[in-house]
Amino acid sequence: MATYLGRSGQKEGPVMQKTILLLISLWLSTEVQAQTPFYQGKTITLIVGSGAGTAYDIYARLLGSYVGKHLPGNPSVVVQNMPAAGGMVAANFVYGVAKPDGLTIASINPAHYFNQLQGNKEVKFDWPKFTWIASSDKSEHMLYMRTDAPYKTIQDVRKAAEPPKCGATGTGTSGHYVPRMLEETLGTKFNIVTGYAGGNEIDLATERNEVVCRAFT
Repeated sequence: MATYLGRSGQKEGPVMQKTILLLISLWLSTEVQAQTPFYQGKTITLIVGSGAGTAYDIYARLLGSYVGKHLPGNPSVVVQNMPAAGGMVAANFVYGVAKPDGLTIASINPAHYFNQLQGNKEVKFDWPKFTWIASSDKSEHMLYMRTDAPYKTIQDVRKAAEPPKCGATGTGTSGHYVPRMLEETLGTKFNIVTGYAGGNEIDLATERNEVVCRAFT
């Protein structure tokens, strides 16, 4: 058996020898683990807070197709849609249900922090505690009207006896807060109809004349 020397130059006994061997084993084990990428053999779940075919869904699926190839370990990526309540269900799930193990990320509307600021009872998350990774794009806010609607200008909306109906998925989304901001700043009035599954459904509702406008980014 090899003899291990301490700093004093004296021979160490069996207990010290076993201790040194244990430390060497732990060090070697740590080295092996350090060489194994965290994501190797694992699956990342990408939660989307809107329905299939929406902009957030398209961005998420595009990201999911490539991001695994650029992460050490090349994990697989599975996209899961949770469109209920305009994406609030997805935000609640990621914050309170999914394990904080780096294997669940989300594509959700960043305007949901309005719901927390307003004290919405459905909110189960603390917005500042989310870890933000990136944004897929930068876009402008828009609001469109049906061409046959009687509202041609902002002045028409301000003076209308019956406010125009705008579709939205839920509170805290661009379809909700953009009309509300126009009300606060320009004195307009909108009748916001919430509950649509996504932007595609709002567009179809506009074509059917259920609503006449939609705000989005």
